[in-house]
Amino acid sequence: MPESATSKPSVLFVCVHNAGRSQMAAGWLTHLAGDRIEVRSAGSAPADQVNPVAVEAMREVGIDITGEQPKLLTIDAVEVSDAVITMGCGDACPIFLGKRYEDWKLADPAGQGIGAVRVIRDEIKARVGELIAELLPA
Repeated sequence: MPESATSKPSVLFVCVHNAGRSQMAAGWLTHLAGDRIEVRSAGSAPADQVNPVAVEAMREVGIDITGEQPKLLTIDAVEVSDAVITMGCGDACPIFLGKRYEDWKLADPAGQGIGAVRVIRDEIKARVGELIAELLPA
C-alpha cells in the first residue's frame, strides 16, 4: 500500500456527474481542513461543467469552485484514497479492501433552484465537518 511522505489522509468524493454534490463536498473539505487532508472528486459519467447553481451556492458562503472541472472516476483515484465517499453513484464505484467507504444519501442538485441547492450545500457541510473530526482526531 503506497504511503505518502506526509501520510495525511486523503478523501475521494464520487457522484455520477462530478458537477454538484461531490464538487461542493470537495470545496467544503478544502475550505475547512486546509492542507491537512488531500481532497479529490470524480464522477462515473462526468458532466461538461460544474453545475452553475452549485457554484453560486458555494459562492454565497465564500467558497469559489468556479475553477473546478468534472473528472472521470479512475481506479487509481480510488486506490490512492483512504476514504471514498459516494453520493448516489450506486455500483459505479470500484471497491478495494482496506478502504473506508461511505455512501451519503443526498438529493441531486441537478435541475434544482438555488433554495434546494442551499439545503444540500449545508447538509454536505455538516457531514464534511463530521468526516474531518473522524480523520483528524484532536
